[in-house]
Amino acid sequence: MRKLVRSTFIIGLSGFLAACASGGGAGGVGTGPGTVDPSAGQTLSTAGNPWSIATREHVDLWLHGFAMITDDTTLVPYFRRGYKAELAGVRTRANAVTQLDANRDRLAARFAISRDLVNAQFVPMQFSSLDQMLEAIDIFLQAQGNPRAANSREVAEVIALLAGYFPVPADREWLRLFAQSLRDENNKFYRSYWDQQQSERATVLAAVNDRWQNSYRAKFQRYLNNTGQPAGTILLSLPLDGEGRSLGGGKLQNTVGVSFPSTVATADEAIYVIAHEVALGPLAQAAVRENITPAEQRAGVGTRYETFAAVRAGVMLLQRIAPELVDGYARYYLRSAGRSVGSNPLASLTAAFPLNDLIRDAISRQLDVVLGGV
Repeated sequence: MRKLVRSTFIIGLSGFLAACASGGGAGGVGTGPGTVDPSAGQTLSTAGNPWSIATREHVDLWLHGFAMITDDTTLVPYFRRGYKAELAGVRTRANAVTQLDANRDRLAARFAISRDLVNAQFVPMQFSSLDQMLEAIDIFLQAQGNPRAANSREVAEVIALLAGYFPVPADREWLRLFAQSLRDENNKFYRSYWDQQQSERATVLAAVNDRWQNSYRAKFQRYLNNTGQPAGTILLSLPLDGEGRSLGGGKLQNTVGVSFPSTVATADEAIYVIAHEVALGPLAQAAVRENITPAEQRAGVGTRYETFAAVRAGVMLLQRIAPELVDGYARYYLRSAGRSVGSNPLASLTAAFPLNDLIRDAISRQLDVVLGGV
């Protein structure tokens, strides 16, 4: 599967909702957003702390759909290792057969033709609920991906956003089939499964929130402030593994998706993935971009180096701000990659995710600059 290309644009959806509510959809489409279901996720906020911990059912549903129709072969998996087989078993025991099963082969086949379709994994992070996301998709499809078919600027922006992920008619047909399949999957299986998981992991959610807000958010904050990420939302997501998902949206709308630990004892796993994700753009991608040749970039070397650099940048950040997490971080990413931990986890991590001196030193220098700032 192709390496994810991180999106950096989050639209302001309040205008979109207002436009839909007033009937300003594309060509008359969209008479108003569905009611946002408050049980489809929660946000744990702490007064004065700019980064909150949250869950969102529509994000998990969308990523679940991707996980069930794709083969995850990346070194650091896009989805929790074994997720597809595990959920197939859960669905079988629940006697759940949905359109996602019926359409799996058609949906999966498109990835071999449209290699950038993998980046549509970021779509749900642009929306606040399943109803809102599905309504936007319906408007986009009826407009045939043409922003000029909209009756308002806000709706045109939403259509343009989705057109970036689904630019051609065949991609839009894939989206139509995928959204249809997810609706059925959600109604017949996923929503009840998700609700059960949220109930079972309520203490884990509280533990992650406590660890983040009371122990580690303050340690990260200087770095976050000085890399343009001073505030945002961290989503604990059931399908995700060490390769999280991040959308940068300026000073207030950053969204970071991380793995949802299974137990209170493993709550720090979420902190490890936060470190990986917030280090990706400002440290890893920047260092790789500046230290490979155009020929290497064309040959795909940059993509491989970015995977290695993101893992290494995360541990280098923790060495500076929270060294007590370094050993656990190394163990987590080695297990995620299916590599042996050995007697020295940090040394094993360095060997499993090798970087040349130029890239490693560039990350270190940038950390000096960022953490040395006000």
